[in-house]
Amino acid sequence: MAIEIERKFLIDHSKWKALPKPQGKLYRQGYISTDPNKTVRVRVAGNQAYLTIKGISEGASRKEFEYEIPLADAKELLDNFTESELSKTRYKIEFSGKMWEVDVFHGENNGLILAEIELQSETETFDVPDWITEDVTSEDKYFNSNLSKHPFKSWEK
Repeated sequence: MAIEIERKFLIDHSKWKALPKPQGKLYRQGYISTDPNKTVRVRVAGNQAYLTIKGISEGASRKEFEYEIPLADAKELLDNFTESELSKTRYKIEFSGKMWEVDVFHGENNGLILAEIELQSETETFDVPDWITEDVTSEDKYFNSNLSKHPFKSWEK
């Protein structure tokens, strides 16, 4: 069984804008199930596609099973079987020996930028870049499955 240990953070937009970045990759992902106990996601990332099943989050950890699937199958699933969807561009940035994945959201989530870091344990320490602001790991509204149903633009500011 695979366990994903991931922390999620908000970004300082002005520092992010000034940061040199590698080319990002466009992601289109939809949810067959957004039940917090068992999320089922289909993702197209460039020319690759994945089916991912995630369990309920306990702290920064949850069970995760991810399988590469044919691109045509993923597009068919996204077009006909998902209940909600979102798109984003993902940038991978190495900092102090760790890979940070920064998602710049599009559409109804435009204006939201989140950074994620995967860890080996919940107690693992890591250096935080200066473009990181607030830890939102425990805030369900920042889960992609929730953003697909309750997008950032609909939040009360």
